[in-house]
Amino acid sequence: MQKKIAVIGGGIVGSTASYYLAKAGHSVSVFDSGTGQATAAAAGIICPWLSRRRNKKWYRLVSEGAAFYDKLLADLASDGLKTDAYARCGALILGQSDKYIQEVHDRARERREQAPLIGSIAILKGAELQKSFPVLTNVEQALYVGGGARVDGRELTKTLLQATTQYGGTIHKESASLANDNDGTLSILTPDGPHSFDAIILAAGAWLPQILQPLGYTVDVRGQKGQLVVLQTEDYDPQNYPVIMPQGEIDLLPFGHGKTVIGASHENDKGYDLQPDASVTDPMLEQAYTWLPHLKDAATTEIRVGTRAYTSDFSPFFGSVPGLDNCFAASGLGSSGLTSGPLIGYLLAELAQGKESSLPTQDYPIAAYVKLVGR
Repeated sequence: MQKKIAVIGGGIVGSTASYYLAKAGHSVSVFDSGTGQATAAAAGIICPWLSRRRNKKWYRLVSEGAAFYDKLLADLASDGLKTDAYARCGALILGQSDKYIQEVHDRARERREQAPLIGSIAILKGAELQKSFPVLTNVEQALYVGGGARVDGRELTKTLLQATTQYGGTIHKESASLANDNDGTLSILTPDGPHSFDAIILAAGAWLPQILQPLGYTVDVRGQKGQLVVLQTEDYDPQNYPVIMPQGEIDLLPFGHGKTVIGASHENDKGYDLQPDASVTDPMLEQAYTWLPHLKDAATTEIRVGTRAYTSDFSPFFGSVPGLDNCFAASGLGSSGLTSGPLIGYLLAELAQGKESSLPTQDYPIAAYVKLVGR
């Protein structure tokens, strides 16, 4: 049975949900003004298996999220769409000590038993390290993980929304809000009036509190500012180089055609501020020059700024919004949004169609973070 479904938020979660809903034959409308969207500002590394977080439910989500890319890319390719926003190029992990590199190496080998996607694992030194990344300097050894990947969030969501329209979906570049009608029916409010739907997906990330607050909800989600710098060089093409994950905050992502991305920052105190801040990005660049000094001559083509969504305990959630029939939401993905976001979007699409989630929603309980005041 075809349903009329609205998706508020066109980032990685919303665009994936809309794609699979439209592909399944439903009438899909996506609403997103584009302001501050985390995915539009993001370029990320898909390599979750090395994390030291002890939260097993979170690890399962990001591990299965990394594996879900194979299905997503195959489905997009079958629809005749390019998937070069994503590349499994391998990852180099840099550490401040031999002990750190060995610990990460041992953790990767242990987790590879359950996650074969990790691929080859090796500690590289000397000529081997130089061969893997010829312009890398001031590094004596690094851990190579073959399954590491990079993804440009902005380009991937463009592709997903393009695929949505190919299946008859519509994209509205405007904000939307929720309202309860007199009969208790939930509707979407847009500048041209209210619209009713059979199901609604809220994938607005850090803006979920603003959407649900008028209906009497409190939402445990806060905004975190993230900045990254896009550099362009003309003298080499790093298309096949691995991504670099130093011990610390920033990552270095070589893309094709001389493009390298540095970032991203994690600014809890800046919330929803979307202004580039050189006091943050300049130190990021100076740190990157330590390992890739040739980037000093690169042109800065873009500084991307977005707002991530975090919960107070740094755990993501998704599922049916308590007290609202046929309304589903996800948020709190934080800096792992590009890793887990496509899978969560797919699972929300399943829930909106009345199907069961392949991951137990009780492990990511929305009711712990989205609460109706007075209940």
